[in-house]
Amino acid sequence: MERAKIIVLAEQGVSTYAIARTLRITEVTVRKWRGRFEARPRLSSLRDAPRSGCPETLRSEERAEVVRLACERPADNKAKFRDVWTFSSLRNTVESKLGLNISRTEVWRILQVHGVRPHRVVGWLHSSDPEFRPKVAAICSLYVEPPAGATVLSIDEKTGMQALEHNHPMKVASRQRPGRKEFEYTRHGTVTLLGAFDIKTGEVVGRCERRTAKNLVGFLEGLAQKYPTGPVYVVWDNLNTHTGERWTEFNQRHGGRFHFLYTPKHASWVNQVECWFSILQRRVIRHGSFRTREALARAVRGFIAHWNLVEAHPFRWRFRGEFREVLLPALAA
Repeated sequence: MERAKIIVLAEQGVSTYAIARTLRITEVTVRKWRGRFEARPRLSSLRDAPRSGCPETLRSEERAEVVRLACERPADNKAKFRDVWTFSSLRNTVESKLGLNISRTEVWRILQVHGVRPHRVVGWLHSSDPEFRPKVAAICSLYVEPPAGATVLSIDEKTGMQALEHNHPMKVASRQRPGRKEFEYTRHGTVTLLGAFDIKTGEVVGRCERRTAKNLVGFLEGLAQKYPTGPVYVVWDNLNTHTGERWTEFNQRHGGRFHFLYTPKHASWVNQVECWFSILQRRVIRHGSFRTREALARAVRGFIAHWNLVEAHPFRWRFRGEFREVLLPALAA
């Protein structure tokens, strides 16, 4: 593709220097393929010329067999007590099953050509929610085009924040080595954060307290006081404390201006407050050392105050999908 672009640009009268800058390659490369095509103006001129060296020892069908085997799970009759292939175990199985005596490096080369990486495993979680698409569509549309005068809050609980006290101080990085943290630590319990993220301003409201229905209602009462006018759209998950008669009563107390949108099951990535929770985890919790739960809670509250004062900003929400045509049920009311 790159070589074809060189020829197309050259036919348009673009200079060698300009072609190199446009395609981010060297001028030597541009001259090479321009010269080859001018000497023999055919598509075959853009292919690599035959090279000297040792001829291939594996036939195409044998390479295909290696790829096929790599795409199968290594059951006990192929490689005992393995859930995924390694290059060494695959090489041994290729030799025993296919009779091909090839090196571990050759196995790697064959798989690299086809983009096969049997030693890598990526985790994923399927959402079985039958209304997954309309729910995600409604929430993403709310993020991208919130109603005028409305407040959109992403709310969730960050549970299990561990107050870990490291037994030895962390050593800072130097030019020769990265920072080092001692593995030993002492546990001092956990803290739960109730957090709300304003998608328009990036401001965060948070309380460190137990995750109970009573505390959650109190947290929402505080948000109702902070945003006393206009509709408020709450995006959160289907936790049992997020549903029920208590929220109908809560909404009646506040004139019905609260609208609750629920994320699909196993789709926490739709909730923007999770993005902020990841920032909190990296900046405060991951390498922090806390002697008590209250010390951790103070650090979390301090970071919230710092964020709101210095760093608060909305997230640039991007979602590739055809969801704009789906109407928000809460907005249609």
